[in-house]
Amino acid sequence: MSSTSSQSAVYARIRRNPRFAELVSKRQGFATILSVIVLTIFYGFFMVVAFQPQVIGKRLSEGSYLTVGIAFELFMFIFFWVLTAVYVKRANGEFDEITAEVIRDASKEVK
Repeated sequence: MSSTSSQSAVYARIRRNPRFAELVSKRQGFATILSVIVLTIFYGFFMVVAFQPQVIGKRLSEGSYLTVGIAFELFMFIFFWVLTAVYVKRANGEFDEITAEVIRDASKEVK
């Protein structure tokens, strides 16, 4: 049996594994939720800039140089880093465990 056909057989077993379908579904759902959150916040901010610029330019307090826009941008920067950390934690935990299980099952069938 050639190496290419052996790899194709392993890939076929991986795709047939119900845990692989679960992994794809969970990962896609999680990525979609995070994407919607990021895009809503990001484009929501730009909609406010476009249609309510006076809100963005408002100072946080009397005599402050910090505006609502700068504070919200800082919030977005930190929030997006936190979302990235959440994704990485889940990817390195739950998703990697399922991936290892699927690969282990596929390699058992090869031997």
